Amino acid sequence: MPRIPSARGRLKDTPVHGHKRVLLAAPRGYCAGVDRAVVAVEKALEHYGAPVYVRKQIVHNIHVVTELEKQGAIFVDEVDEVPPGSHVVFSAHGVAPSVVNAAAERGLQAIDATCPLVTKVHREAVRFARDDMHILLIGHEGHEEVEGTAGEAPEHTTLVGSPDEADTITVPDPDKVVWLSQTTLSVDETMETVRRLRARFPNLQDPPSDDICYATQNRQVAIKKVAQESDLVIVVGSANSSNSVRLVEVALEYGAKAAYRVDYASEVKQEWLDDAVTVGVTSGASVPEELVQELLGDLADAGYGDVQQVKTAEEDLVFSLPKELRKTRSGATDERALGGRVGRSS
Repeated sequence: MPRIPSARGRLKDTPVHGHKRVLLAAPRGYCAGVDRAVVAVEKALEHYGAPVYVRKQIVHNIHVVTELEKQGAIFVDEVDEVPPGSHVVFSAHGVAPSVVNAAAERGLQAIDATCPLVTKVHREAVRFARDDMHILLIGHEGHEEVEGTAGEAPEHTTLVGSPDEADTITVPDPDKVVWLSQTTLSVDETMETVRRLRARFPNLQDPPSDDICYATQNRQVAIKKVAQESDLVIVVGSANSSNSVRLVEVALEYGAKAAYRVDYASEVKQEWLDDAVTVGVTSGASVPEELVQELLGDLADAGYGDVQQVKTAEEDLVFSLPKELRKTRSGATDERALGGRVGRSS
């Protein structure tokens, strides 16, 4: 899909009852896992030349995917679409062992860009299955991350898609059950699901550490604070981005009078701004900062030039690149190998 231009000047400065302002959430945008995955595709293209194949979207953002396609990345649904012997990158959301095996059988040169925090959940699933525990995986059916995690131990895993589903699922042995979760869920809804599971299975075990990733939690905490003072919240992020969709839901739950998700600034409608004195802005964890800046430019055209940052956390975590990409052609360590160019909020 082609990029939609921001169309500056499209939004009009109409009067409202109060001083127009933007509350800009921080942290927002790229997390360490997303940055690592995007850089991995770029470095693979640099190392091996185009085309480089990517199974599924490398991250759930239409703009990022489009820009990588321009550089020579080819996105496919399954590894059987990749020519034998080619390089293929596994997305940040992770893959099941069956996908790894299928790539090997096809002679593909695989580069694993799975977020290390997702890999952690995979390892937990393997360990609990080895201990003959039944895993209640809290997440959304069909999401790549859920498919990858469940694929580690499918015979030991039951998906729980919502708090209501927690009331109806069955397990082989209620005394040998543990919960894990997709990393990009609403913290509040996940904890409600766990509460209802524990009401039915009092011996339910917790994972050794929180599965919902730091970036998802930090962005939700920030938008909760912003939403309390906002007439309108705009979340930049794609429709298939779980964490972006959750930000809209959290904003509404915590006081925003209205909240919408957009891929691009050009999707903002003039009527959304009617009577909106304070506009909250944030972005999902797979969104480059330039898209937020485009939105701020359009909002400035509409009179929202006063931008006040609401910072609730500092983020400085970085992840090293996949091992196949840590050396340049000359053999030196790539300067980005020990950490990408994470788009930290500022």
